[in-house]
Amino acid sequence: MDHKLSVLVQIDLDGRYVRLVVTGCLTEANQHVLYPLVRRVRTLVPPVTISIDLTGAGHVEAIAVDLLRWAVDHEETVAGPGPVQLLLPGGLPGHRHAPRPGSRPLGSIGRAA
Repeated sequence: MDHKLSVLVQIDLDGRYVRLVVTGCLTEANQHVLYPLVRRVRTLVPPVTISIDLTGAGHVEAIAVDLLRWAVDHEETVAGPGPVQLLLPGGLPGHRHAPRPGSRPLGSIGRAA
């Protein structure tokens, strides 16, 4: 399956609300491309409310949402950044939570013989 991502940036007239409309597929492998967009919006018009709208995406991996949420919550490039809202489609498939950065996946832990 071809997992392409497309993002449309909508800015309201007073510049206090920016909506990133995501279509295509949001996966664990491509979710990182949204970080620079969020960072750039925060530096252009602070304080701004950013909405990442995933409701129109054809495929959204739950782990990608977890990783995106973690990255946005821990972004410290701008002092006092505005809020970031994630608008999700209903019914994301069941998933495991994203591992903490620096942790090993469970499959890599060796067993004693």
